[in-house]
Amino acid sequence: MKKHIILVMLALITCAGANAQKYLGGDISLLPTYREKGTTYKTADGKEKCPYKLFTEAGWNAMRVRLFVEPDNAPQGNKDEGVCQDLPYVIKLCKQIKAHGFKLMLDFHYSDTWADPGKQFTPKAWDEAIAGKSKDEQVKILADSVYAHTLNALNALKQAGAEPDFIQVGNEITFGMLWPTGRVEPTKADNWPALLTFLNAGVKACRQACPKAQIIIHTEHAQDWNATDGYYAKLRDGKLDYDIIGLSYYPMWHGTIKHLDVVLDSLKTTFNKPVMIVETAFYYSHENDIWEKDPNHYSDLYPISAEGQRRFTEELVTMLNKHDDVTGLFWWFPEENESGSTVVKSWLNRGLFDNHTGKTLPAMDEFSKFINQ
Repeated sequence: MKKHIILVMLALITCAGANAQKYLGGDISLLPTYREKGTTYKTADGKEKCPYKLFTEAGWNAMRVRLFVEPDNAPQGNKDEGVCQDLPYVIKLCKQIKAHGFKLMLDFHYSDTWADPGKQFTPKAWDEAIAGKSKDEQVKILADSVYAHTLNALNALKQAGAEPDFIQVGNEITFGMLWPTGRVEPTKADNWPALLTFLNAGVKACRQACPKAQIIIHTEHAQDWNATDGYYAKLRDGKLDYDIIGLSYYPMWHGTIKHLDVVLDSLKTTFNKPVMIVETAFYYSHENDIWEKDPNHYSDLYPISAEGQRRFTEELVTMLNKHDDVTGLFWWFPEENESGSTVVKSWLNRGLFDNHTGKTLPAMDEFSKFINQ
């Protein structure tokens, strides 16, 4: 009898893991700007609809929003790419997201502009505050700034009725943040005490302001298991308090879906934490593209076409649905839609709406299958 009870309990635990809540959505940080410019969003057959309704009908239940420190200080070229998300802008957008019934992920870029593996610029005001200081003084001043900025933003969102459900402490921080003070290599020990101090400061503010929110630590080096393993091992050894491993996955930079499959298996056995793919996307066109000029550049992966984007999405979702520890999937910049106005000077062509017609692309249906199987 005792053995039977144990087996039943184990079965229940297994089922609970297999049926964990899943979150599907996108980083829609430029959606208000598009809507203010009069951009219209349409179904695949051309019917105009509120974009939030389109996303809801596609099964989406969560949205991600980035927050910069002082985007007015960003270079003009970055502003032309969509860097505008200061706190008032973010509060307004997050209130809309909550009003439409979505869960909310807030993505702290501890920078005045894009924070990614190629750059993690210290905000101008913070950089001026540490000028001429010793390394120890710099670390303390920056950690205090991280804490104060994080706490202030979260309290403001709470007061506005838009408390985040998920919080990213940093964006794509495989190589640290607040460079050069907090720059690290994932497989080397140098400078990790500084980065952990910054992360702990951000986490402290999150736990204080939003104790129910789940904290995500986001990296983008899934193509390199040694780097990914080394990074999260250092967080574990440093006893950082966080809940979810967040990954970026773009096939043109991060390897094949089969490779990601192996990395996800390794993450589960090594760290046993839920994983979210907090950024993904692939091209459907190269027209007027800011980066991609060659339509055949990724032909060994997928063609740059609506069908190529659809096939990528289908294969990604099919693989992710085999991993019960992968609880979230977010498309980056799905709202790109230049059919009615010009919001960014050059296109990225990785959204889920056609830049000419505003209609949803076939990948949208495949993306929905992460939840709607």
